[in-house]
Amino acid sequence: MSAALHAFVTGAGSGIGRAVALMLASTGARISLAGRRSAPLTSVRDEVQAAGGEGFVLDDFDVGDPDSVRNGVARSIEQGGEISILVNCAGQAPSAPFEKTDLALWSRVMTTNLTGTFLVTQAVLPSMRRQPFGRVVNIASTAGLTGYSYVSAYCASKHGVIGLTRALALELAKTAITVNAVCPGFTETPLIDAAVATIARKTGRSADDARAELAQANPQGRMVQPTEVAEAVRWLISPGAAAVTGQAIAIDGGETMKG
Repeated sequence: MSAALHAFVTGAGSGIGRAVALMLASTGARISLAGRRSAPLTSVRDEVQAAGGEGFVLDDFDVGDPDSVRNGVARSIEQGGEISILVNCAGQAPSAPFEKTDLALWSRVMTTNLTGTFLVTQAVLPSMRRQPFGRVVNIASTAGLTGYSYVSAYCASKHGVIGLTRALALELAKTAITVNAVCPGFTETPLIDAAVATIARKTGRSADDARAELAQANPQGRMVQPTEVAEAVRWLISPGAAAVTGQAIAIDGGETMKG
C-alpha cells in the first residue's frame, strides 16, 4: 500500500480499532483516528507515529450523530487529504435477555453498530470516489453470521452490517472500490473484558472461568487477538484483494464453519 493513502478508522482508541491503526501505520499511511475520547486516541496517535505512520486525532466523534460524522469527515480531509480506506470499528455489545432488552438499549446498539456504519460510510464515499482506489472494511462479528443468547440487539445489528456490506458491494462493483466485512469471534478487547465482568457478576463465577467459557466457543480453544483481525484487514485493503468484495470473512478458529 502506498504511503500516500489516507485511512479513516472509527473506534480507533482501543481494541481492534487500535490494532488496525497500528497495522496501517506499519505501511506508512496517514490515519484519521476517530472516536469519542481524546486521551486514548492521543495515545494511539503516539503509537502510530512511533511505528512510522502519521496520525490525526478526531475526538468527540459520534458515529451515530449525522452532524458529528459530517464535520469529522470534513476535518479529516482537511488534515489528511482525500480518503482511500475506511475501516468501521466503532461498536458496543451490551448483554441482556431478550425480554429485558428495552427500546433504549436496542436503539443505542443499533445506532452505534449499524446506523453508525451507514452514516460514516455515506460521508466518506464521495471522497473515496475521487480516488483511483477505495476500500471499505466493516468490522462485523460472528454474531452477524449466527446467533448468540442474551445479545439479541448486537446480533441483529451485526447481521445488518453484513447486509449493508453486501448491498453496497454490488452498487460499487463497477468501480475500484470494494466493500467487505470481517467477522471476529470472541476477541481480546475491552468489549470482552466487559462481557467477562458481566458474566462473573451475574453467575458468581470467577473472571478466569468466564473468560475460559467464552474461549471454548472457538474450536482452537482461545480468544482471537486484535492483531489477527488487523491482518485480515491488511489483506482486504491490498491491491491483491481487488476481486474480493461483498464478503463476510470469519476470524474465529472455525467456530462458524459450515459443514
